[in-house]
Amino acid sequence: MKNKLFYNKHKITNRDIAEVIKTLKYQKLSKGEQNNNFSKNLKNFFDCKYCQLVSSGTSAQLILAKALNWKKGDHIILSPLSFISGANSVLINNATPVFVDINLKDYNFDYDKLENKIKTLRKRKKKIKAIVSTDYAGIPGNWKKLKKISKKYKIVLINDNCHALGASYQNTKSYALKFADHVIQSFHAVKNITTGEGGALLTNNKKVYQDANRLAQHGFQNPEKIITPWDYEIKQTPGFNFRISDINCAIGNSQLKRINKIINTRRKLAKIYDKFFSKYSYFKFIKESKEFKCSYHLYPLSINFYLLNINEKLFYKRMRDKFGIILQKHYKPTYKFKIFSKYITQKKNEFKNTELFYSNTFSLPLHLDLSQKKIIYIFKSILYSLKLIK
Repeated sequence: MKNKLFYNKHKITNRDIAEVIKTLKYQKLSKGEQNNNFSKNLKNFFDCKYCQLVSSGTSAQLILAKALNWKKGDHIILSPLSFISGANSVLINNATPVFVDINLKDYNFDYDKLENKIKTLRKRKKKIKAIVSTDYAGIPGNWKKLKKISKKYKIVLINDNCHALGASYQNTKSYALKFADHVIQSFHAVKNITTGEGGALLTNNKKVYQDANRLAQHGFQNPEKIITPWDYEIKQTPGFNFRISDINCAIGNSQLKRINKIINTRRKLAKIYDKFFSKYSYFKFIKESKEFKCSYHLYPLSINFYLLNINEKLFYKRMRDKFGIILQKHYKPTYKFKIFSKYITQKKNEFKNTELFYSNTFSLPLHLDLSQKKIIYIFKSILYSLKLIK
């Protein structure tokens, strides 16, 4: 197989291209019709009142952190199994990141450890401002339990939903804001729908939305209500230029229309993988339940390298060099970055599950151009690389 296979890739259709071309002919390429429509369509999808579109998921995290006034002395609880941008938004606002181990069922928090961490911080008189829960790989966490914990301790609950657009929890795809106070979305090139680069903050809180809207537009006060074009005002805090163009929104609008088809295709491909890997006890993969349906942004496969007596790096190298399959790990645990090391107590087994998952798990190729023939090729390549077949 000559072409390399990567863990994910974008899919742009002729309809997407046509929408971009049409948008290029509009009078406004920023803050125009496509932007308004994309915001409206996302609000309908998530069944929420407010949507602030921005240039990336990271931008959404930053303006939410500032809108919630995170500052020195505040503690923000996060999963270590998530992209670095969430923890970065904590440091940028001079707050303290607190990491809690994952569970090995849905890869969200270990919920008992989460509550114990809250109790420990409370005993030490620490101020906990938020819990940021990541729906890893597109698997909804136990949001009923997370909501109960957040209410019990009166802590803001944030859903990092960047992997999970199109997933369902308790039979609804608009579950995110039924449980969380605020939701972050990403439309990066390899997400389930893309705008190239882009993101969104979704909320039902009017004040948070207004503050986020101002922060995303340089800090200008009510920029949409200015009568004369030169009469800008900044009354509170400076902001950023985190706007997203109508060109990006045109792609997003086009792709959102077919989100059900996209998710169904990803789920069908994942089930083909499941069928093959279920024949071997060395593998562990996502198993859906009556409670949730995964959006399969990722297909994480955990491999028992210890029982197979094979080094994970050697396995990766075989897959890359012999078969042209470029695997990836999602993610290097955040506490392993030097900048975050001072926030870790390094108690024995503090991150036992995260460490096990990180050492044993690779994200396999999963995207809309993948065929059953290619999946069979990937599966056989894995067996060969693990010396399960010759």
